[in-house]
Amino acid sequence: MNTNTLPTTIPEYLEQLRTALRGADPAMIQDAVYDAEEYLRSELAEQAGKSEADVIASVAGSYGAPEEVAEIYRDTEVTVNRALRAPAAPKRSSFLGKFFGVLVDPRTYGALFYMLLSMATGIVYFTVVTTGVSLSLGLMILIIGIPLLVLFLGLIRVLSLVEGRIVEVLLGERMPRRPLYTQKGKGWLERIKEMFTDGRTWTAMLYFLLMLPLGIAYFTIALVGLIVPLTFIAAPIAVWTGIGNVQGDVDGWVFLGDAGNGITTDVQMWQLPLLLVTGFLLFFATLHLVRGIGKLHGLLAKHLLVRNPVV
Repeated sequence: MNTNTLPTTIPEYLEQLRTALRGADPAMIQDAVYDAEEYLRSELAEQAGKSEADVIASVAGSYGAPEEVAEIYRDTEVTVNRALRAPAAPKRSSFLGKFFGVLVDPRTYGALFYMLLSMATGIVYFTVVTTGVSLSLGLMILIIGIPLLVLFLGLIRVLSLVEGRIVEVLLGERMPRRPLYTQKGKGWLERIKEMFTDGRTWTAMLYFLLMLPLGIAYFTIALVGLIVPLTFIAAPIAVWTGIGNVQGDVDGWVFLGDAGNGITTDVQMWQLPLLLVTGFLLFFATLHLVRGIGKLHGLLAKHLLVRNPVV
């Protein structure tokens, strides 16, 4: 290794690492930069008295130059993705195969669970952001307001990491597995300045605020999209098997529901098979819609929660 080409400062090392990782997934770049900065600064602390250039030169043989570290991360990313990726659904060329094949796609059920969970998480995120902003600004005139603001902005970063893990596990979108690196020993004002100047602080807040209306919409779509087709499927089965609250068969008409409470549905016998088929088609259409929403939301989370590398 030619040590003359090594960077002489940690920021320069990180910049070269970002450049070497140009075109890679932004989430992976964030993880690589975090690991590199944490390692180099820990080595700098252990080797007290040495300059950053001396520390970088001393660890280059074991940790590697920026280009070598970038190559290692690219190879590792491929290996890890293969190990963590959910089994791919069998590829089908026909329209019917693609339409009904969504039933065996693991990402469909991950997206469905995320949509059902999103209203609860959206309420939590919205409450944290609105409460944190109001308390921090309201107490800013007092001394306690400054550390409270730092804690709130730090909590936003933690929630971003947590939400990223949920998105990656359920929606399959690669998200950061490590937080943004924060150097130990920084003062309150310096930490606040760092967080305020980081655009992802504000886009993360925007994401958490959007999660309330999006969560309500996702939950409603998933719930209605499941209840309606499953009801269409269950009604004919209840009539044919004699189970359920079937009020009777009069001149080819079947009365479903509870007549005592005035909740009934009149269906002709010949309509039952059509109702069953419609229910199945709506069910599979809902699964396609859920999977599509999951993909779009993964892209939204990636755009708002992951820092784009500046190279």
